[in-house]
Amino acid sequence: MTEQVPGANGNRTGAGAAPRFLEPESFSVVAASPDSALAGIESVVCVPTFRRPDLLEATLRSLAAQRGGHDFAIIVVENEGEERAGALRAASLLQAGLFTGLVIVEPRQGNCKAYNAAWRCALTRFPALRQVLGIDDDETAEPLWLDAFLKAVTKAPAQLFGGSVTPDFEDASRAWLAAHPVFRSHYAVSGPVPMLYSSANYLIRREVLERLGFPFLDESFDFTGGGDTDFFTRAKAAGFGFGWVQEAAQRETMPARRSEFSWIQARALRNGAISAAIERRSRPGLAGRLRVLAKSLALLAASGPRGIRLGLKTGSGLIGLYHAQVAIGRLLSEIGVRNEQYRKPEKN
Repeated sequence: MTEQVPGANGNRTGAGAAPRFLEPESFSVVAASPDSALAGIESVVCVPTFRRPDLLEATLRSLAAQRGGHDFAIIVVENEGEERAGALRAASLLQAGLFTGLVIVEPRQGNCKAYNAAWRCALTRFPALRQVLGIDDDETAEPLWLDAFLKAVTKAPAQLFGGSVTPDFEDASRAWLAAHPVFRSHYAVSGPVPMLYSSANYLIRREVLERLGFPFLDESFDFTGGGDTDFFTRAKAAGFGFGWVQEAAQRETMPARRSEFSWIQARALRNGAISAAIERRSRPGLAGRLRVLAKSLALLAASGPRGIRLGLKTGSGLIGLYHAQVAIGRLLSEIGVRNEQYRKPEKN
């Protein structure tokens, strides 16, 4: 691979130039469309997968059913390096003509490693790339998902966009949990927003990846989650803008395990720990750490009345616990407690 010519951040060649990386690629290509089919593609949808081949196929079929007449490609990133069930399923679908793109394997397990491999592959294999989009392997895209994003990106003065995700609970009796902050999208109306927090449904312009540089996501967040929030935080600090596209809609399968109290509590505690960890990064030193600690204590003190209001609004005491759980998660992170929910994703 050609040697990188460092730019201001040491990870790009300059505006408009194709990035060249010093580091060897960690992923391997299992299947790919001809280079000629990839050359003019401007939009690439990245799909990380881990041990969910049936759900992955549903995701890919929802992408193949997109309406609007847009040319796009898909990069499937298998993050299970031994059985590779997802890669095998995706490769067979690619070879059958369901989609255009690549199937790659990132054998080093980790959520951030998978995204880094996908975005790097997009930058190096698609010379006309203008934006990367994302969907998880337990989600399906509504037929006008891509169309809504691509229309928004031509009108809004933003470089990063998020879209809505609606949960589909396997246990239908738990559908009321859709009102829980753990499952609810951060916004509900299209337009400019101050920040994005999740990579469950996104569009990111190429210039963001080039400016922030590789590795795009900090791999220390691989098993705790939060690498996406950290990435968006750095993008905001770099001066990029954010938009929300409510019509760019996806649906997410929620297995029964995710509607159990223990899983929901673990996710709320994790959310708190992630927020505190990212704040500590932006405020280094003792004074900064004390400010973060003070905020955590203030959130704990306020969690009572906030929880009562949330519980009354949603009609659920369980949902009302969320603010207290987040505050406790922030405080636990101060003593090094890490909730690695992604360490065993097959149970998530």
